[in-house]
Amino acid sequence: MKIGIDIRLIGKKQTGSEAVFFNLVKNLADINRGGLTSTDKEYFLYTDNDPEKNSDLKSEIEKLRLSNKFKIVFLNSPNRFWWNLWALPNYLRKNPVDVFHTQYIAPFWLPKNVKLVLTIHDISFNFFPKFIKFSDLLFLKTLIPRSLRMASKIIAVSSFTKNEIEKYYHIPADNVVSIHNGVDFELFNQAIAQEIREEVRKKYNLPEKFLLYIGTLQPRKNIPVLIESLKILNEKYNQEGIRLVIAGNRKAHNFDLKINEAISKYNLQDSVIFPGWIDGEDKPALYKLAQCFVFPSLYEGFGIPIIEAMAAGVPVVSSNSSCLPEVGKDGALYADQKKPEEFAKIIQEVLSDENLRKDLIAKGSETAKNYTWQKNAQKTLELYKNL
Repeated sequence: MKIGIDIRLIGKKQTGSEAVFFNLVKNLADINRGGLTSTDKEYFLYTDNDPEKNSDLKSEIEKLRLSNKFKIVFLNSPNRFWWNLWALPNYLRKNPVDVFHTQYIAPFWLPKNVKLVLTIHDISFNFFPKFIKFSDLLFLKTLIPRSLRMASKIIAVSSFTKNEIEKYYHIPADNVVSIHNGVDFELFNQAIAQEIREEVRKKYNLPEKFLLYIGTLQPRKNIPVLIESLKILNEKYNQEGIRLVIAGNRKAHNFDLKINEAISKYNLQDSVIFPGWIDGEDKPALYKLAQCFVFPSLYEGFGIPIIEAMAAGVPVVSSNSSCLPEVGKDGALYADQKKPEEFAKIIQEVLSDENLRKDLIAKGSETAKNYTWQKNAQKTLELYKNL
């Protein structure tokens, strides 16, 4: 059996989407290496970057610990449009696989015997089009429906996303499979010495006490509500010593300009810290340094950061929107995403009530244990085999 996987996002620092495919490949390699399934499978990992010339990609590939059953295939292309239109399809015509797995946008054509598996992380662009650049929206609105029709199976990362896909695109329920994302529980739950934590604090210039958000800084992440919540915490609950750390790339595509406006409006320039992109090896310590993890997103397909925070032993306050109550269960407290006062009140309870804090951390840890990348890879491998 020959399985092809699109790994173009690996090494590109694109948070959740990259994490899903990185951990899928890593755990498929672990399954293969551990003899947990038959070894009559070959994996072909397609990328548009030359790992010999791209140090970030080369470094990430080394972390995958691939056996000789995995082959990296570099397909040079001037852009992603040409890669989907010609470079990949033409290569598969000459070098066919049984299953090809990608996300969102399918190649423009595939050899007829190649089964297409398509992962959809969320379809937020349909519900929040004003947050998407027109050219991107046109691209998604045109190509996603076509890709869904081409797919032999569609993987949704939560039951919520599965239902959204079925309802919005009128896809038969049997064509969509819900396979939850995971978390490397041992990585985030590990004990980290105080000196290492302090090294991370110094590296990113972090304050002594802070609330933490980590993720993209797009408009649908609803970060201005979080900034207003900080103002309320300062003024109403006398939490002047608490800061807000917003970890993510301010220069990334589709940055929410209202974040800067909110900081200026509430005069919080000294209270909101932007440490930028966080290196993977530093994330567990970053979570553990925080007093509370906050996630006010308007719409998510899964919400990997809340599970990482739970695994790290940090209390989580999340919005009550989309999939987040499904995924977080009783491991988090939830606020209305449109009400900064509600966010501030719940955060204050977490900061001031030690019993509530301990209970939330314990429940969060148990919730996080349910989501493993091993389960994700095993279920995905079963799907390949069934096709």
